[in-house]
Amino acid sequence: MPGTNLTREEARTRAQLLHVDAYDIELDLGGARDGGTYRSTTVVRFTAREPGAASFIDLVAPAVHEVVLNGTALDPAEVFAESRIALPSLAAENELRVVADCAYTNTGEGLHRFVDPVDGETYLYTQFEVPDARRVFASFEQPDLKAEFRFTVTAPAGWTVVSNSPTPEPVAGEAEGTQRWAFAPTPRISSYITALITGPYVGVFDAYRDGDQTVPLGVYCRPSLREFLDAEQIFEVTKQGFAYFQERFDQVYPFAKYDQLFVPEFNAGAMENAGAVTIRDQYVFRSKVTDAAYEARAETILHELAHMWFGDLVTMEWWNDLWLNESFATYTSIICQAEAPGSRWPHAWTTFANSMKTWAYRQDQLPSTHPIMAEINDLEDVQVNFDGITYAKGASVLKQLVAYVGQDEFFSGVQAYFKSHAWGNTRLVDLLGALEETSGRDLKAWSKAWLETAGINILRPEIELAADGTVASFTVLQEAPALPQGAKGAAVLRPHRIAVGVYELRDGSLVRTDRIELDVDGERTEVPQLAGRARPAVFLLNDDDLSYAKVRLDAESLAVVTEHLGGFVDSLPRALCWASAWDMTRDGEMATRDYLSLVLSGLGRESDIGVVQTVQRQVQLALGLYAAPEWREEGLTRWADACAEQLHAAAPGGDHQLAWARALAGVARSPEHLALLSGLLDGSRSVAGLAVDTELRWALLLRLVATGVADDKAVDAELERDRTAAGERYAATCRAARPTAAAKAEAWASVVEAATLPNAVQEAVIGGFVQVEQRELLAPYTAKYFAAIKDVFESRTHEIAQQIIVGLYPATQVEQATLDATDAWLAAAEPSPALRRMVVESRAGVERALRAQAADRAAGGR
Repeated sequence: MPGTNLTREEARTRAQLLHVDAYDIELDLGGARDGGTYRSTTVVRFTAREPGAASFIDLVAPAVHEVVLNGTALDPAEVFAESRIALPSLAAENELRVVADCAYTNTGEGLHRFVDPVDGETYLYTQFEVPDARRVFASFEQPDLKAEFRFTVTAPAGWTVVSNSPTPEPVAGEAEGTQRWAFAPTPRISSYITALITGPYVGVFDAYRDGDQTVPLGVYCRPSLREFLDAEQIFEVTKQGFAYFQERFDQVYPFAKYDQLFVPEFNAGAMENAGAVTIRDQYVFRSKVTDAAYEARAETILHELAHMWFGDLVTMEWWNDLWLNESFATYTSIICQAEAPGSRWPHAWTTFANSMKTWAYRQDQLPSTHPIMAEINDLEDVQVNFDGITYAKGASVLKQLVAYVGQDEFFSGVQAYFKSHAWGNTRLVDLLGALEETSGRDLKAWSKAWLETAGINILRPEIELAADGTVASFTVLQEAPALPQGAKGAAVLRPHRIAVGVYELRDGSLVRTDRIELDVDGERTEVPQLAGRARPAVFLLNDDDLSYAKVRLDAESLAVVTEHLGGFVDSLPRALCWASAWDMTRDGEMATRDYLSLVLSGLGRESDIGVVQTVQRQVQLALGLYAAPEWREEGLTRWADACAEQLHAAAPGGDHQLAWARALAGVARSPEHLALLSGLLDGSRSVAGLAVDTELRWALLLRLVATGVADDKAVDAELERDRTAAGERYAATCRAARPTAAAKAEAWASVVEAATLPNAVQEAVIGGFVQVEQRELLAPYTAKYFAAIKDVFESRTHEIAQQIIVGLYPATQVEQATLDATDAWLAAAEPSPALRRMVVESRAGVERALRAQAADRAAGGR
């Protein structure tokens, strides 16, 4: 991707020189149904602090027709190159006009174009973060050059057109069959949160009202999804968020309206465009899903809503504070779910511990681990930094910060921060300064320890018992394991605010009888409050999940938890113990076969459906990659048998039944289990209460195709039943999953060689191609992968390249030869830092799997 980068130093220099006042942007999308390109006209007014100086504006376009600076026409052939238009000899007051042909995309970047196979209609939406507004209009593409944006859009008559400002009444366009929408200017915002969504979308409308305040609300989707759009539930969550955030932030919602648009082929979960949030339309559920899916959607809705204040109203100066932007939105979305009156998910911190924290721990143990406050030198750095540290570790550390300064003090500081910096740009020190004022704590040492260093600490209890069996002493030991090879920096001990939970076993239930909250600092921290009491059944460090650390149980507690994990009355300590067991398995401290035994003994009693589904996925991963190969089939058979047993035992029509049906669909292998899947699909078999609906049908068929039971005709027949965009993606996955060399070659060619697939279809093909149990079929592609990826990275857009480089890495080939091939490529290819990071992270997965397999093999010899 040469010629599209921007360094931090270039951005800093440009920000020191320029102040941007306003953009007028005209987009002619009248020919959107035909695709290709569209006319983009940008007029931008800005000032220069040093008249006579030169600068540049950003634009990615197939053709530039006009560049007029302060009335003087500049030759596009001379001033436009790659992604920049040179601006020589600036005046104090400047007006620039750029007329270009910009391109529709099918990559989810810039202005994405999608044709719905159901109605044949065209649907467009923009996605600009990080640097892709420049694919639609000429812009100063950096967050600290805010401006007002006025969009004027020509589109086919009758289309819906939504942007950051309220949608105006259209007038007739110049071309027949078109209309023209002239939007009011936005407040001062960054270019990456501007947006345009247009096409024959349908909307449902409501309003958030609080006293004299009325905020119009809209929820949109394609007509083919309208019957599944549960707008009432979406509005309910949104209104809870409005009420909670406005009270907590002491700042009214800053924009004129709030639209949420479910759009097709979206790369991320959602995007916080000011007043016009785009959300992946997989969140419009076509079939039955578990409550965990509704909870995840609600968290996404609240995350984007929180960004309206933190990110849109007040915006980071440069992308090194991306972590704060995302971590704040994650933390506040979870606390809103946990605390907002009427919320369906008061257990949200359990989900956070169970999913977000495990993502963070995984990311923080990769060779690419980095401080939360990462060094972002250019756009390529930030594009690979939307990771588990930026989102999940950052939010975990914010939770630790709240415990450290106090929740009321934290939000008082946030309120002061918003009042001081509304519509401006900030750095981390601005927020920390506000928190120091309200809490009275000096946060410089805390910031250095938590935000400027990488890696995870491990907390262990050291317990000494007296002769009478009471606790003589209790000490929390803190370790700082060495960072992974290749990681920058050094491991450090940190201050932790934690709770120690004391649990007793009563009638098969583990009940908390005491809780000690304390500060842990250094290698050893005594807990004198626990001395002199009888030894309980379980001591649980970091109870309530206040801090970010890997936790280990003492031997006696571990023995009780192993036998009674499902006995914890509350869901959060169960989630913490499940997470600890999974972490030990990944680290090779617990053999995969022992982890499976723990799961088989305890998961059937787990009531939290989010925990159940997470553990199911982890077991599948462990058996596929971490089990000793000679034992793997035995483990998979035991797991498949357990899935089938739990499917039949689960309450009919409930979430657990659906979760176990999906788990069985991922692992079925015996003739009996495959016959059950076939029977459920063709209707000859049934399980009481189980709805074999559209999404479940595809899950069943995928397994049958991957195991060779079902053929192309079955895929064609299922696609005929589901002639939708989702159906086409599922069919593509199934075809790529066929257990034949020809199917693998066809899938590989379509992704790596053809370079024409839309982003979502490419993702679907990659998902089908990589079947863990098809290792032999995939083995020849290791060499092909390394021969292709540098060209892929340099010739494709970032999102498309990342899908291929990460998704097609030979992760299923868990052997030393894969590491050797990777190392040879790294030594010879001279990859850019971003490409190197993707490959090195993938390599670390194979290295970890080799260690875990060795641990599992050793356990087999016990």
